[in-house]
Amino acid sequence: MALYCIGDTHLSLAASKPMDIFGSRWQGYTEKLTRGWNSVVSPDDTVVVAGDISWGMTLEEAAPDLEFLSALNGQKLILKGNHDFWWQSQKKIDTLFAEKGIDNIKPLHNNAYALGDLILCGSRGWFCDPKASPETASHASPENTDPEKISAREVLRTEFSLRAGLELNKDGSRELIAFFHFPPVYRGWVCRGIVDLLHRYGVKRCCYGHIHGVYDIPPTFLFEDIAMTIVSADYLRFIPLLIV
Repeated sequence: MALYCIGDTHLSLAASKPMDIFGSRWQGYTEKLTRGWNSVVSPDDTVVVAGDISWGMTLEEAAPDLEFLSALNGQKLILKGNHDFWWQSQKKIDTLFAEKGIDNIKPLHNNAYALGDLILCGSRGWFCDPKASPETASHASPENTDPEKISAREVLRTEFSLRAGLELNKDGSRELIAFFHFPPVYRGWVCRGIVDLLHRYGVKRCCYGHIHGVYDIPPTFLFEDIAMTIVSADYLRFIPLLIV
């Protein structure tokens, strides 16, 4: 029962949204994802999908993408990305999953999961200052009209998840690992609120996505003794990354 992670699948089976503007790696990416995913993930494994799952604007538009994701090997824990406009109330998502027979996708949103010796926590995160990261500013969502307010909300959501993780780890025997859509640290920019939370809750490893077409950053780097690992699908060449 291994744990993998990949972000930014950007599926568009019902919506026409080409991704090859971000480079040749995105050509035929749905087929690449199917091959890459099933080549390493077994039915007993778990995959955290770190946001930007579907280009669907509504839950109905995203349904074929969620069915596609469900058909891939393993259990899936999904984060909300800045382009996941289809993500509505959990009740509506649960209703769709029941209608489609999807029983292997669960949200990682204001909650946490125990998996072996790990506690899996996560949130979307946010860029407080998109201007500091030009590669990502162009595809931040319209929400960033008030980035400080949104950042504060995402810090709160992150703490909800970390608190839930502590409830699952009362004896302190398991490691908390955090997953985000946005990177907590990126090329000199730091989401101080989220990084401070990671320190407070003893998190030493986190994974992030969101970054596309940028391949000159290290797969993992240390920031204040926290290992930060990129899991964007194109960076990983559409093969989920083994976490443990």
